[in-house]
This record gives sequence, structure tokens and C-alpha cells, in this order.
Amino acid sequence: MKAAVFYASDKPVMIEQVTLRDPGPGEVRVAIKAAGLCHSDLSVIDGTIPYPVPVVLGHEGAGVIDAVGVGVRSVKEGDPVIVSTLSHCGRCAKCDTGHPTECKNAPSPKDAKPFTVGGKAAFQFANASVFSEYTVVREQGVVLLDKRVPFDRAALIGCGVMTGFGAVVNRARLEPGSTMVVFGVGGIGLNCVQGGVLSGASKIIAVDVMGQKLEWAKRFGATHVVDASKDEPVAAVKELTGGGADYSFECVGNVAVITQALEAIGPGGTMVIVGVPKVGTKYDFVVHSLYQNKSILGCRYGAARPQRDFPMLADLYLSGRLKIDELITRHYALDDFDHALADLRAGHLARGVFSMDGKS
Repeated sequence: MKAAVFYASDKPVMIEQVTLRDPGPGEVRVAIKAAGLCHSDLSVIDGTIPYPVPVVLGHEGAGVIDAVGVGVRSVKEGDPVIVSTLSHCGRCAKCDTGHPTECKNAPSPKDAKPFTVGGKAAFQFANASVFSEYTVVREQGVVLLDKRVPFDRAALIGCGVMTGFGAVVNRARLEPGSTMVVFGVGGIGLNCVQGGVLSGASKIIAVDVMGQKLEWAKRFGATHVVDASKDEPVAAVKELTGGGADYSFECVGNVAVITQALEAIGPGGTMVIVGVPKVGTKYDFVVHSLYQNKSILGCRYGAARPQRDFPMLADLYLSGRLKIDELITRHYALDDFDHALADLRAGHLARGVFSMDGKS
């Protein structure tokens, strides 16, 4: 079967034949139907997220259960599912109280090597590796999907939609009537915008340096946009909000932008770091700047509770309240990986989606 295999930053991602072991106890094999190209995949390729190699990439996918291992009870062969990147034990106090992203007992995704390529074991990326025709994941790593949701839409729920929407709804718990600003409105930022819309934000300000992305943000519900290539964003946000936003969301993973997101909140405001800087990046801020009850929050995977949140997001999509069709800029065949990656680097995609049937 075909898969996208990454070896090193100075080498292209290879689309090549790999073999996959059968699912073991508590595991399932998924026939992947669609997979979204996320900036985190690019972060592995460019070294922002260090990962052992060779590794089969992709972590935003949906498909059909192809086989189940001993002890699997929640799904069966033929079930449509969304793949979750979240590794958690499901038994500890954090998991039991609805905080699986804070689980301390989760196995490391870097320990999983279900693939073999060229006679050598290959690692699994982010508990998923969905840039492959098939993958093997833990039973907890799949969530049943309503059959009315197309696979290419469902795939995006598994990361981009969940991460952005969850940052607003689960992590920040934005209060109705609040003002908010999103720095960086790619796939994640657009879903922060959607989270603001559905949470009842009174003003949703989108900040980016690309005009196309700002147009997308308007379509997703932004009430105001700021072109940071032309205007100073902090001053613009303060003017629009009368002194600073109640919430800001940094979706770039850049220290300079994090500083802007912190400076853009007013008294009592909360800044949420959603973007992923290079591992080891440090950030300095003036402690006194937080004295007016301001907060800085980290955010992992939208503070997701996949078994609860994925079906909720699917329902919102089916009711017409959550935009997912509009997120998909282009479909690709897996063989067109280099083209898709170039489009992502150039900022041309809200989301590019690989169709595993080979159609682009």
C-alpha cells in the first residue's frame, strides 16, 4: 500500500510502498478515505517539531474500520470513523473528569512503529499516520462518524476544526458578548473564528498578512479584519475594542505574534497560545503587564474530548451551523504531495485534502 514517508528535512517526502502489521489487542485497522494536510505536518518536515524517522506522516483523517483486534468493543468492521491524534489512557483522574489532553499515563506516540518500509520499521506520526491507505491505531483513537458526513469533511474535524473551535469553546470558554481577536487565520484560525461565532462573541477581529485569508475570515464570521502588512495590529485592535480585546488567540506559533496577541488584550483579558513554535522556544514578557487580571493560556488540541466533541461538531455541520465545506480549498491525490505542500507553504490553502481514491 502507498504512504507518505518522511526521512529528513533535506529530502523530499516519498510516496512509496509500505507494509502494515495487523491490529493487536485493543487496536483497529482503518482504511483511510480522506486526510487533511495540516501545518503540523509541515512543522515535522521543516524541523519545528522534531520526530524520529522514518515516519509516515498525516494526523487529520477519516475512514472505515477494516479490522479489529482482540477486545475491541466500541467499533466494528465497516464503521465509519474519525481518527483522533489524542493519546490518553481513559482511566486516570484527568481522563475520568473530561480532561484527556492532560492525561499523564498516555503512551508516547513516538513508541509506535506499525509500518515497515524498505525492511525497516517506520514510526507513526501523532497516533495516526493517515497519509496512508491504511493505518493501525488504538481503539481510543477512533470516534464513530455519522454516515451523513462526507469523509473529506469528517477528516478536518479530527484536527483543524477541533483545535481552533476547541481553543475558543473548551479552553478559553469565551463568554457571550465578549470581543476577540485571532492572529493568523489559516485552517486553525478560521475555526477559532467559528468558535467565536457560535459562542456569541460581539466582535471577532481577524489579523493576517495575506488578503486572501482575511477574505476567508469574513466568510467564516469575522466582523472586522486587520491587514498586518499594512496596519499596526495592536493599535488597530485597541481602537476597534476600546482599549483591548477580551480574548486573543495566537495561531501562528511566532514569538513576535505572541507578543502582539498579549498586547492586544485589555484588562481582564485572556491570551491563548494555539500556534506551535519550534520546540525549545522561550518567551519573555513584562510581568507587570498581567497585573490587571490578564491571563496567558496554553492550549493542546483544543482541550478536546474526542468522544464527546467530534459528534457535536458533526451535528453542528449537519445543521448548517459549522462551516466545513468552505474550509476545503483543494483536493489532491496522495501522489500530488509535493504540489499540496507547495500550496500550503505559499499560503494558498485553508485546508488541502488528500483523497485516498486517487482523485484530485
